[in-house]
Amino acid sequence: MIKKFISVVAAITFNSFIGLSYAAADNNENEEVAEAEDNEAESEAEDDDVALEIPVDSTISQKDTSDCDEIKDVACLHVPEAMEISLDSLINAYRKNYLQSDCITDSIGEVLEDSVYIERLKAIPSIMEMNYNNIVKRYIELYTVKKRKQVEYMLGLGKYYFPIFEDVLDSEQMPIELKYLPVIESALNPRAFSRAGASGLWQFMFSTGKMYGLDGNSLVDERRDPFKSTHAAAKYLKNLYGIYKDWSLVIAAYNCGPGNVNKAIRRSGGKRDYWAIYPFLPRETRGYVPAFIAATYTMTYYAEHKICPANIQFPLACDTVHTSKRMSLQQIAAILGQDVEILRNLNPQYRRDIIPGSKDYTLCLPSSAVNGFIEHEDTICNYKKEELCPQRIQVEPASYGRGYYGPSNGRVYRVRQGDTLGAIARRNRVSVAQIKRWNNLRSDRLSIGQKLIVR
Repeated sequence: MIKKFISVVAAITFNSFIGLSYAAADNNENEEVAEAEDNEAESEAEDDDVALEIPVDSTISQKDTSDCDEIKDVACLHVPEAMEISLDSLINAYRKNYLQSDCITDSIGEVLEDSVYIERLKAIPSIMEMNYNNIVKRYIELYTVKKRKQVEYMLGLGKYYFPIFEDVLDSEQMPIELKYLPVIESALNPRAFSRAGASGLWQFMFSTGKMYGLDGNSLVDERRDPFKSTHAAAKYLKNLYGIYKDWSLVIAAYNCGPGNVNKAIRRSGGKRDYWAIYPFLPRETRGYVPAFIAATYTMTYYAEHKICPANIQFPLACDTVHTSKRMSLQQIAAILGQDVEILRNLNPQYRRDIIPGSKDYTLCLPSSAVNGFIEHEDTICNYKKEELCPQRIQVEPASYGRGYYGPSNGRVYRVRQGDTLGAIARRNRVSVAQIKRWNNLRSDRLSIGQKLIVR
């Protein structure tokens, strides 16, 4: 009876949130679970105009699921897309000039005893369950052994991004350890763009971003805004917790959508425990929660694994200003004496380096440049405006006489006494209708000396 009641509640919840589940598949590939079969169908989308190339690391390539024991074999685990980024692509995405290491990471990782992992996970101050099993162990090994250099760069970026996440999560009274979700979502790359079309640190789909107040157009993609996207992610996670009251299920739903989680709950007989519904989840989501636990472990115990954080070079002391004026990052950099690459890294939401204006937009600047921006905002807007931030609004079209709609290489004929449209048309082997259309004529009446386009 209890199982039946839970199933009914799950079905009602699914119906209520079915729109959200399809719009909010906030990660790399949204997999639909078939009603009658246990097979998953993965859907993929093409990268957009600013997408990064994401080659798969051959050292962790996937095995055929028909010959796969994912509990024992790391190659059978579904690796989150952000973890598949090769090191060369990752360094390029992180702007290598701004990430340098002042210490040396031990190149050889060490696999520890289960008891060590268990005790360390137990010691993490978290209200979220940090469960341990062979699957979690394989993901820990993936981070601490195979992906050590990637972890080094993410730790460096974390010096800038983690305080942003912590402030927002704390203000929303959310678990602080959720700050590690972007580690598996985007590898802390705000410009990350998944095969399914999710973008930003928190990997929002475009429609879901709109639902949570993230603006998106040809010039601005606020899914990449570290501050606004974090606020949106906190609200979305809070809404999911209102449904499931279990953080592992919340994280799973964040990855594959509430619809797939509700479906897995029903197919498990109404169980509302992540590890109980594990076999019924899409394959990617089966690895999502273990990857999150492993990322939390790695970001906490990196020093014990002899991983050295990269030294981030762009400024950590930043502040935001607001502007409703159209300007480019190049104009700001030139007047304030800033590196335009630093401004791009601090403001990844501006897809073409242009702040559109017309409404209030935020701009993140090094703290030392804030006063200069406020004092010289008008100067910035006018600096090489036509070159760096062109915008033609009022434009007069070229005209020819009373109006020319004919061919661009048209020949001009001057009307003489006794001319008629019919005679002019015959001499130039065109029709009267064409002459009238090319010259915007409403009648057949002509004037001596009038100029006509005739070809």
